Amino acid sequence: MGSARRLTHPVAAYGFAVGAWGVAFLVRLGLDQQFPPGFPYLTFFPAVVVVTYLAGLRAGLLTGVLSGLTAWWFFIGPPGFELNAATGVALGFYAFVVAVDIFFIDGMWRERGRAEAEIERSRELAESRDLLSREIQHRVSNNLQVVSALLALQAQHTTDPDARRGLQEARGRTALIAKVQRGLHDVNGQVLPFAVFARDLLADALNAAGRTDVALVVTGGDWPLPPEQSTPVSLVMLECVNNALEHAFPGEQGGTVRVDLSQDAQDMVLSVSDDGKGLSSGFDAGQAASLGLRIVHSMARQLGGRFEMTPLQRGARSRLTFPVLVANAAPT
Repeated sequence: MGSARRLTHPVAAYGFAVGAWGVAFLVRLGLDQQFPPGFPYLTFFPAVVVVTYLAGLRAGLLTGVLSGLTAWWFFIGPPGFELNAATGVALGFYAFVVAVDIFFIDGMWRERGRAEAEIERSRELAESRDLLSREIQHRVSNNLQVVSALLALQAQHTTDPDARRGLQEARGRTALIAKVQRGLHDVNGQVLPFAVFARDLLADALNAAGRTDVALVVTGGDWPLPPEQSTPVSLVMLECVNNALEHAFPGEQGGTVRVDLSQDAQDMVLSVSDDGKGLSSGFDAGQAASLGLRIVHSMARQLGGRFEMTPLQRGARSRLTFPVLVANAAPT
């Protein structure tokens, strides 16, 4: 708080007030012969201002009273508390100036204190909101893990092969969403850049597929995506990478998968390319019946974007284009 820089202990504050008055009085007394008539308060005004600023309202009032009485006795007319029209005007002027100085300086400190208290409350609210957000993320991830475990258990007790495979795929995707939820933040709750948690997720995907013969390259995405985009974009990325691992590199044929997130005009572009065997003749991603591609198209619609797959001279490229959220645009 700003008020912590003031003298808050009464003894220190009042001692400083008396000391400042004493210095102002000695300086005024020493310069009395150099000052022309009509300057009785010249050294006392700064003392009142400094004491009010550094020691507070009451100390400033004490300095103001001591200074006024001293100037009245020594420097306004003959020595003593003579009261007439001239001294009344001089004292009235002094009281007015001192009151205005004290009012504005003390008011400034009060407003500053209120502003800093509001900043502190805002900071505490922000911390509480972050803690709540992390707790929600944690609970969502745990609940998704429970659902995944239940699906796995149900798959074990299902005799129909197609139903078992469907349950296993659902379990895998649910576990994947839980992993994405956990990977969005670091241990301190800070949102990670997309590239950081993308590398971790994709490394897990490679390990799960047992593809030590496939190299993974991640570029771009050195900034966080907003939560409403992180999960669907991550799911699209993982579906595309898993599709490349399954179809682009059959058998033990190795290769490279490249993932890039960049900004193109007003859109973000996620690109997943490989140097594998490429797309089959007449392949149309929009007409494909696989569950993975249906999920990808559903995520693209959720993002307000579009998804396409195109052949390369060697391999294929999957491309997701979705709008930029202004507050989370790539740094320029």
